[in-house]
Amino acid sequence: MKVVACEPARHSAAILAIFNDAIANSTALYDYRPRTAANIANWFDAKAKGGHPVIGLENDGGDLVGFASFGPFRAWPAYKYTVEHSIYVDARFRGQGAGRRLLREIVAAAEQHDYHVLVGGIDATNGVSIRLHQSLGFTHSGTVRHAGFKFGRWLDLAFYQLILRTPAAPVDG
Repeated sequence: MKVVACEPARHSAAILAIFNDAIANSTALYDYRPRTAANIANWFDAKAKGGHPVIGLENDGGDLVGFASFGPFRAWPAYKYTVEHSIYVDARFRGQGAGRRLLREIVAAAEQHDYHVLVGGIDATNGVSIRLHQSLGFTHSGTVRHAGFKFGRWLDLAFYQLILRTPAAPVDG
């Protein structure tokens, strides 16, 4: 598998399919409605405007196995060194190490962009994702109970964070 920078023209359809599978079949994404091609175009635009990477992992056949990205954690200026990441792996390729590779890549990207804290919001019942994050040094920083409602039940959202060495010289303002 190789790491690639996702491009709208090349990867939008696969990202749309991965997002929509997560919406329809899991609590990895607290959303009800399938995304559209226009949603993905807007998502890519927002990532580009924010300077936030979309990192993909492709198999030898060129299929997008999964992707990772990050974006603002909160809108206020004092949060400028904190980002929230997300990782999604195509259901056909889970259990093959793609999530671990993508998480390592997104941590490296956050450091390269001079962020200090990487936050992951994970459904509290998603033990696989929680164990993955913990294995790479993320620590539990809190759980919002009943944060979402999907599939006829209340969902608890657990936050995991990794404190990075960067930036070397943080500034106010």
